[in-house]
Amino acid sequence: MNETTNTSDIATANDPAAELTAERLNEYSARFNADRANIIASTAATGNGVLKAATDQRGLRRLPREFSIELKQGSITSQRRSGRCWMFASLNVLRQDVIRRWNLDDFEFSETYLFFYDKLEKSNHYLEEVLATLDEPTDSRLFQAINGYPADDGGWWAMFAALAAKYGLVPKSAYPENANSKDSEAFTQYLNAKLREFALELRTAHAHGADVETLRRRKTEMMNDVYRIVAVALGEPPATFDWVVRGKDDDDEDKSAKTGDDGKTGDSKPDKTNDGFGDSFVSGKLIVEHDITPMEFYAKYVKQDLDHYVGLVNAPMARTPFGRLYRLAHDGNVVGGQPIEFANVRLDVFKKAIIDQLRGGRPVWFACDCDQFALRGEGVFDRTSVRVEDLFGIEYTMGKGDRLEYDVSPSNHAMTLIGVNLDADGKPDRWKIENSWGKDAGRDGYFTATDEWFDDYVNEVAIHDDVLDEATKAIFATEPVMVQPWEPISRATRCA
Repeated sequence: MNETTNTSDIATANDPAAELTAERLNEYSARFNADRANIIASTAATGNGVLKAATDQRGLRRLPREFSIELKQGSITSQRRSGRCWMFASLNVLRQDVIRRWNLDDFEFSETYLFFYDKLEKSNHYLEEVLATLDEPTDSRLFQAINGYPADDGGWWAMFAALAAKYGLVPKSAYPENANSKDSEAFTQYLNAKLREFALELRTAHAHGADVETLRRRKTEMMNDVYRIVAVALGEPPATFDWVVRGKDDDDEDKSAKTGDDGKTGDSKPDKTNDGFGDSFVSGKLIVEHDITPMEFYAKYVKQDLDHYVGLVNAPMARTPFGRLYRLAHDGNVVGGQPIEFANVRLDVFKKAIIDQLRGGRPVWFACDCDQFALRGEGVFDRTSVRVEDLFGIEYTMGKGDRLEYDVSPSNHAMTLIGVNLDADGKPDRWKIENSWGKDAGRDGYFTATDEWFDDYVNEVAIHDDVLDEATKAIFATEPVMVQPWEPISRATRCA
C-alpha cells in the first residue's frame, strides 16, 4: 500500500458534502426554475450565444468613437489565422513614422519576413534550452515549460526588436503573405513535432554519454532540417529587393518628411505643356531603390532606435512589488538577443507614459487579455456593454492582481494604441486601438476600450524611454528579478 496518501483524497472520502448527488442537483434545478429571469436568460443565451445575449445596446450607444488625441495610420492590417499579433502590432508602431517621414499615402512592412526568421530563431532557442536542461526529468516543471511551445507564433515586443536588429525589415511588396503565413497552424504543428523529436534525440544521446561538443554539432545539423521546413513552408526571404513607391503631392507633404540624399528619389511629375494634358500625369515624389538589403532598408527608412524602447507592466500582485525590474527566464527567440524585461509600475505611472507617447505622435504597443468583456464585431472592450454578470446573475469580483495570479487574464493578444480621449480634468476615459484582425472586425478594424476595461485588462506596453520619469528610468538600472515561465507575470496564452 502506498504510504503517501493525498490529504485531499482523505477529505473527499470522509466528507459527505463532497459528492454531487442527485438530490443536490434536483435542488439546484428547482432554484433555477423558480426564478423567471433565469428562464429568460437561458432562452436568450441558448438561442443567440452568451455574448449576443449579454450585449447591452445602451452601453454601445453610450460609448463615443471620437478621441481628443488620435494618430493617423495606414490601412488596417490582418494577421489572418496566425498568432503574429505581437509582430503586427510592433510593425504598426513603426510604419506610422515611415508614412509620415516619407510622405506616403500608405505603407505596410512584411510581417512574413520576420515570421520566417522568428521560426528559425525560436527553433534554435528551443534546442539550446534543451541542451541546457539535459538532466531535467521530462515531467519537471521547467522542462514542461520549455517543451510547451517550441516554435509557436506568439511573442513580446523585445522579441520583435531582437529580430529587427538582426535581420532588418522589408516592405510587404518585397515578401508578401503566403498560405502558411496566413494560416500557420499546420506548419507550426509539424515544425514543433520535429523539434520535440530532436529534443528526444539529444537527451537520449546525452543519457548514453555523448559530450556537449558532439551534441552541439548534431544540433547544428538539426537546424539545417529546420531551415528546410521553414523555407518550404514560407519560401526564402529576399537578400536584396527593389522598392518603388510614390509619395503624395508636394502640397500635401509633411515638411518634416525628407528624401534620401543619395539621388535615388526625385519628382516624377513632368513639365506641364500647353497641349491640355499636363495635369493627366500622376504626381508626387518617386522613391526608387534597387538591390537594397533588409538591413539597409531598416537603417535608411526606419528612423526609430528600438534600443530606446522598454517594457512596462502593471502587475499588482504581492509577489511582484512595484518599482522592480523583472526578467523572463527561459523565454525569447534570438539566442544572444535582448532579454525580455518589464519594469512593474503603478497604474498612474503606466498610463501617463502611454499618454505622453501618444501626445508625442507615436503609437504604443500593448498586450492584454482580449477575451474579457469584448465584442469583436462591434469593436468594443467594455464591461457595461457586455453584461454577462446580469445574464448569469453573478458578479466577477477579482481584482487585477488576483486575476493574474489565478491565470484568469493572461496576455493573449497584442495591439496598437493610437488614440485616447481626455475628459475635462485631463483624465482618460476611452482609448482607440488599431487591431490586426482585418477591416471586418470592429469599426473598419479599429476598437474602442473604456478606461475601466483598460485598467483591468491591459498588462504590458512598450514605451520609448524619453517619455519616462526619472524614477521609472532608474528601475532599468537595477538588477532584474528572474521570473520563471510558470509565474503569473510571464505566464500567457499564446497570441490570438
